Amino acid sequence: MSTTQKITLAKGLNMGLRKAMEADDKVLLMGEDVGKLGGVFRITDGLQKDFGEDRVIDSPLAESGIVGTAVGMALRGYRPVIEIQFDGFVYPAYDQIVCQVAKYTYRSQGKVKMPIVIRIPFGGGIGAVEHHSESPEAQFAHTPGLKVVACSNPVDGYWMIQQAIAHDDPVIFLEPKRQYHADKAELDESATPEPLFTSRVVRAGTDATVLAYGPTVKTALKAAEAAETEGRNLEVIDLRTLSPLDMRPVFESVRRTGRCVITHEAHVNLGMGAEVAARVTEECFYSLEAPVLRVGAFDMPYPPSRIEEEYLPDLDRVLDAVDRTFAF
Repeated sequence: MSTTQKITLAKGLNMGLRKAMEADDKVLLMGEDVGKLGGVFRITDGLQKDFGEDRVIDSPLAESGIVGTAVGMALRGYRPVIEIQFDGFVYPAYDQIVCQVAKYTYRSQGKVKMPIVIRIPFGGGIGAVEHHSESPEAQFAHTPGLKVVACSNPVDGYWMIQQAIAHDDPVIFLEPKRQYHADKAELDESATPEPLFTSRVVRAGTDATVLAYGPTVKTALKAAEAAETEGRNLEVIDLRTLSPLDMRPVFESVRRTGRCVITHEAHVNLGMGAEVAARVTEECFYSLEAPVLRVGAFDMPYPPSRIEEEYLPDLDRVLDAVDRTFAF
């Protein structure tokens, strides 16, 4: 008998972490304020109380040290899950992630696994100060040896964090922070989850394909609802996995619709949209009725919070791109 409950993304992640820790005592959590405080977003709330300070570890304010320690833990057979408190704080750890975490398995010819999950709250929209609203996903997706995924909803958060922890390769796990406590969804813990590295059609349509991930999935769905009032039927795909990309559903959709728009909060220049657009153009060239268009943030540092809504892609900018594809 299946039972369902309504959960937020924050709750889904918390429940998923708990399940993983119950299933394997080699799973450890580590990060700044993840223990007694339960994390600044309360994602790890209650876990130190239930699993103890040896498995939920409050670390010093030293991101490079956190990741370096996780490498040592992985070498000793543990499965560390580390939290980077905010996206902009990941850069002190970038050397460890790119030079050690991503390369260790290759360096050892597969003899040494790096089952590390690096949780990063990413994206804007929360009225935060500098360094708290970044979108660094392309830098990690460009690094061979790392897997990169982004959840967009509570149910995916619950399942994907467990799947990432069970994976033997290092996973950059991106969590859209503005969605942590925003919306609720029905979770059925008895359901069979989709595989981790897959994209998904979240709204069927016939006229154009809109691709998104993380925080912009909600934006894309709202754009599709608005477009419907104007007689346009947009298909929306949640990419979910950024490295490796799962392009099969994307190609199938674009071959039907002939038009494609991709949106993300990161800068357009050399963002994930550039790679996706190139692949769609290569594989669907003779099906396209218009160029693949990208909608993202402007090429500038993240602005003060009072004007962040002007900076981030919104419903109107997505619909404008869709309109431009129909102008060709």
